[in-house]
Amino acid sequence: MDSVSPEKRSWVMAQVKGRNTRPEKAVRSLLHHMGYRFRLQRKGLPGKPDIVLPKYHAVIFVHGCYWHRHDCPNGRRFPKSRLDFWLPKLEGNRERDIINQAKLREQGWNILVIWECMLRDEIALQKTIRAFLDGSARK
Repeated sequence: MDSVSPEKRSWVMAQVKGRNTRPEKAVRSLLHHMGYRFRLQRKGLPGKPDIVLPKYHAVIFVHGCYWHRHDCPNGRRFPKSRLDFWLPKLEGNRERDIINQAKLREQGWNILVIWECMLRDEIALQKTIRAFLDGSARK
């Protein structure tokens, strides 16, 4: 049983956005401060990556742990209602991510997935990004 009215639930779900999310903006800001220039959600690429760095032939996905089923405490949470609807939907997100990333790799793109929980440690995230892009530049 849901703890809020159907109208309130509808409003809450309408607030969930697919682009320009707080984690995505944080990663873009960090990249910009690190001196990297990028494009946003290039439509011609499988999965419309959140960030595209053409110079490095690299893409970055910024995933919410819950919505893309990360293996962290937030990603392991399950909805409390309508499991018959939500579980296949959330698992479908994960499967679609795997398929899109495979297509991108076939096209020669380097891929980094930044999970929402990684934003808690900015220093470690900077190191991860720099290592990824330094490795992409050498390829």
